[in-house]
Amino acid sequence: MFYGRGSELNRMNMLYESNEHQMVVIYGRRRVGKTSLINEFCKGKRTLFFSALESTAEGNLVALSKAINNFIHPHSSINSKYTTFDDAFKEIYEETQREKLVFVIDEFPYLASADRSISSVLQHAIDRMFSKTNIFMILCGSSMSFIEDQVLGHNSPLYGRRTAQFKIEPLNYLEAAEAHPGISPETNALIYGITGGVPHYINKLAVGTDSDLGNSVVENLLERHCYLFEEPANLLKQELREPATYNSLIATMAGGAARLNEISNKTSLEYALCSKYISVLISLGIIGKKEPVCGRTKNKTLYFVKDNLFRFWYRFISDNMSLIMAGKAKLAYDLEIRPYLDHYMGITFEDICRQYLVYHADVPFPIKVIGSWWGGNPETKVPEEIDILAVNGKNSIFGECKWQSAPTDLAVLKGIKRKAELFPEFDNKYYYLFSRSGFTSGVNKAAEEDGSIRLITLTDIYNPRSAEDSPK
Repeated sequence: MFYGRGSELNRMNMLYESNEHQMVVIYGRRRVGKTSLINEFCKGKRTLFFSALESTAEGNLVALSKAINNFIHPHSSINSKYTTFDDAFKEIYEETQREKLVFVIDEFPYLASADRSISSVLQHAIDRMFSKTNIFMILCGSSMSFIEDQVLGHNSPLYGRRTAQFKIEPLNYLEAAEAHPGISPETNALIYGITGGVPHYINKLAVGTDSDLGNSVVENLLERHCYLFEEPANLLKQELREPATYNSLIATMAGGAARLNEISNKTSLEYALCSKYISVLISLGIIGKKEPVCGRTKNKTLYFVKDNLFRFWYRFISDNMSLIMAGKAKLAYDLEIRPYLDHYMGITFEDICRQYLVYHADVPFPIKVIGSWWGGNPETKVPEEIDILAVNGKNSIFGECKWQSAPTDLAVLKGIKRKAELFPEFDNKYYYLFSRSGFTSGVNKAAEEDGSIRLITLTDIYNPRSAEDSPK
């Protein structure tokens, strides 16, 4: 099932219809849906698809030769091997003279690692042959640092040859919900909180209806032989040389350590080395870092587990491994996971609300910067936190996000207004309350009387147009 990549697909089809030479670079972390996007784009188009191997140059040349032979002679046993990659590219060029062609090299970093000269060979093929045709080339890769340095970077032989690039990110919350149009916003939010909008994970979790969620988590995530149970460990082994060290770092951050010195102390890694390892995890999209919007003091950087599947795994599975390995996954879910999902979802709900404000909400001013804020109250000396702070010049939005079973009450509204007083530099202040379970009558009345207060329900978030009718 293909979903959630409509803008990328439309743009690629526009480039294809231009009938000009194209070299499109598509890259992003593993499992994010790059190949699915390419396959959807290639439907109905004359396509030569070559998936590079984590092998030698000779092995990849043999594989490319087979791909070309199968393309040209699909019903024949012809299995000739080209002498060089340049010869193979010449054959592909000849095919472009007959009819328009899409030529895909999937996992290009594997090919480039096997043959260091391949980027130069491909550059010459583009300059001498492909640029004179209407071929639609796609270079795809999961190693984001390699693509950015060795394909898009200034020092790459391929620099300047690309005609478009797509960095494929996990789906946002609303795109992810396209996989389950028949289930409730609450269940869609929970799925997003577990999968982080990675299509492969959404598909593997395999939630069919609202009532399926618990069983799907047990059967497709907690059972020790299922795919998602092994996914974090397998991904670390594939991407990293020292998975045990990185495992320790992720576990420490999932356990609540957020500042670099704290993480360094708890993992017994030297400060500089710890910073280096965290940078690698950030490049893989597993770890994120943040600073407070309008931060007034230094050294406020916090690190967190950004990938929701990793966050869920290290929060719930790692701590309950004994029960799970004993074959009691259902018991682990009932006793150790389900009662704590609301607390776990707090961070995810904040993320969803920020996405809603940026992409879907009818906001009173264009948002320039958005994030959260934390710091000390200069009067009370008590630490304060603001879930959402969005600003542009003298305009500001202060947001509070409540993923709880009870309606949000006046105490929450009074609290966010009190915190907003810490920012006298803003002339225009708006107060956004986001609530999974709606609002008390007192909050609704306050919003009716005060135009600076906006009340947003989970239904509004998942049906953005309905938010226009919310109290303002």
